This record gives sequence, structure tokens and C-alpha cells, in this order.
Amino acid sequence: MRILITGGAGFIGSNLLIQLDQTEHTVRILDNFSNGDSGFDHSKTSNVIIGDIRDYNFCEEATRDIDAVIHLAAKGNVADSIKNPDENFQNNVKGTFNILKACEKNGVNKFILASTGGALMGNCELPVNESSVPKPISPYGASKLACEGYCQAFSHIHDININILRFANVYGPYSLNKVGLVNTVMRNISNKESIAVYGDGSSTRDFIYVDDLCRGIIQALHHNNKGCDVFHLGTGIETSIIELINTIIRTSKKEGILIKYLDKRLGEVLNNFSSPNKAKDKLNFLPSTNLELGVQKTWEWHLRTFSTKENI
Repeated sequence: MRILITGGAGFIGSNLLIQLDQTEHTVRILDNFSNGDSGFDHSKTSNVIIGDIRDYNFCEEATRDIDAVIHLAAKGNVADSIKNPDENFQNNVKGTFNILKACEKNGVNKFILASTGGALMGNCELPVNESSVPKPISPYGASKLACEGYCQAFSHIHDININILRFANVYGPYSLNKVGLVNTVMRNISNKESIAVYGDGSSTRDFIYVDDLCRGIIQALHHNNKGCDVFHLGTGIETSIIELINTIIRTSKKEGILIKYLDKRLGEVLNNFSSPNKAKDKLNFLPSTNLELGVQKTWEWHLRTFSTKENI
């Protein structure tokens, strides 16, 4: 297939490109590079369109002669979406609408939307699954719910085969431009700074290593569904914030790390983990990297990258 990855220069896109390079697919990337450096060297990536999904003309150009779109481009930070909901809406909802409209115009038959689990589902009965009722509590979650709605509509009206993938909390290499707990903790440890915990640390998430997630995306790419379908890509394992932090500290072998407890932030889900059963049954998706191994691999990448940047 000829595949377009929007946001292909970002964290997940960079890791996905590595896996797709081992296949016979031809890959094109659309990115505006506004999120900065992921740590992945894209200088040798042959087919890159620099543009913004908020501009329909760029979307139409990027989707010409394409068989499938993997739509990763988005503003994905909950706190930022609360500070600037308009920017979040324009990037996520308007951007997704533009890509879908361009796919319809250029006859793209396959579309994969990167959605979210926790931010979309809000505080609901666990584990969440594809039958859970979405109840977003942040503009980011609401924007992803709107994107899912447009996917359902375009699939029905224009006969586009769409898989909506609700990601758990993703971590791993090439995540320099990602604002997230794992990166923040690792940076703070390297800089000998204290680690901030919002709340008492008992909040839980489902953490999935990026290589596992990318395999799930590729399996969804090859899934011969008709219409629009939804899958949660997660591990099904509930991990507390403080447990994750302690795992990273143990992995780093650093001592004297101070943890500061601050007030809980508005718009963040208290507890969330997802059931991977549907993805396992229909996509043959099963994560194979446990938290300890994933954190170890990410820490090793962080050390290499941190050391390189320190020496520049």
C-alpha cells in the first residue's frame, strides 16, 4: 500500500516509520514539525510533505495517490487543551475533518484514526471497552470524541473503511517532543530535580510500550473491515502513577530522588485502563512488553539521547 502518516515526524509516527520500513509499503509523511524534535533523524526520510492539517489544500495534496491514511497528527496534551481549547479544536477536529474530506475527494479507501482511551472515556466503570459510553472531562477528550463522530459519518456516507484506535498511555523512544509523565520523570532524574505528583499518586493508567502500539496500528492497517470499527489498544493492566515513578527510579539506579505532591489538576482522569479483548480477537493484537522492560528500554534511549545533547 501507499500510506500517508499525518504527524509522521512525531513520537508514535517515528517509531511506526521504523516498523513500516521493514515492509513493502511505501510511506509518505505529512507534518508541520511544530512540536519540535522527537529525537529521530528524519533527514533520510525520502517522502516528507511539510504542511499543516488545518490547511485543506495541504491535506488534499498529501492524500493524492494514497491507499491508506494513518492519522496521528493532533494536539494531545490535556492541560494544554484546557489552557487553549480553541487551538486544540482547530488542530484535532478541524484537522481531522480536512483529512477526511481530502480522503473522500482523492478516493482513499482506508483510514486509521489515533484516538484516546482515558481522556475520551472520562471517569467511568473499569476496564473501559468499546461498549463503554464516552464521557470526556477535558477539551482534548471532547475533541477526540468529535473526531470519532466525523469518522463514523464519513465512513457511512462515503464508504471509507475506518478503524478508530483508542490508545492507552504510550511511552518509549523518540519521545523528546512528547509532554508526558515518563519523559518528565526521566528528565527530572537526569537533571537531579524533584518529581511532581499531582494528587496522592494513586491515580491509575494503562501504559503501553510504543513498539507494541505500532504493531497494533499495522495490524489494524491490514484488518479487512467494512465501515467503521473501534478498538482499544492497551495492555489491560492498571498501574498507579506512583508505581510507575518508582519503577523508573529503580531502573535509573539513582538515589535521593525527591517526590513532591501537588494538588490534582483539572480535567485529568482519576483511574483508567482498557480491555484489549476486542483487539486481541479481531486484530490478533497482544502487547508483549511488560512495564519493567519497556521502562528499561526507554531509560537506555533517554540516557543515549541526553548524553548526546549534553555534549553538543
